[in-house]
Amino acid sequence: MLVQTSLFTKKGEKIMERTYVMIKPDGMAKGLAGVIEKRIETAGFKVTKKKDFFMTEKLVREHYDFLVDKPFFAEILKFMTCGIVCGMVVEGEGVIAGVRGIAGVTNPNEAAEGTIRKEFGTDKMRNVVHASDSPETAEIEIARFFG
Repeated sequence: MLVQTSLFTKKGEKIMERTYVMIKPDGMAKGLAGVIEKRIETAGFKVTKKKDFFMTEKLVREHYDFLVDKPFFAEILKFMTCGIVCGMVVEGEGVIAGVRGIAGVTNPNEAAEGTIRKEFGTDKMRNVVHASDSPETAEIEIARFFG
């Protein structure tokens, strides 16, 4: 279920919500960038910035700082630096919840039919796409990857 939210300035003007989306190395290797971007745009959202790049160890450590102490972090680091990724800034009303709905839950085996992760993911790490989970996280991630 998608939840639509609206953000407003102190003067009551509507603010367009933004989120960060990253197509992970497995998604790029499968040639899914265009498919994923089209799904996002078909849902009514707008990709306003996009770039392909390689994740450095520093970026992986910053992005996954909450997992650095976990025993599986070395595997995340190896995976996220193994190939190119595509970062996108996406805007629209309710975009955070909307894109997360399109992506599906982290584990592809538990994701709903028709979601990106269900259709293209293979496991909890190789799940094709990352999408910010809150407005605060989105702004941090947008700043991290787009300055």
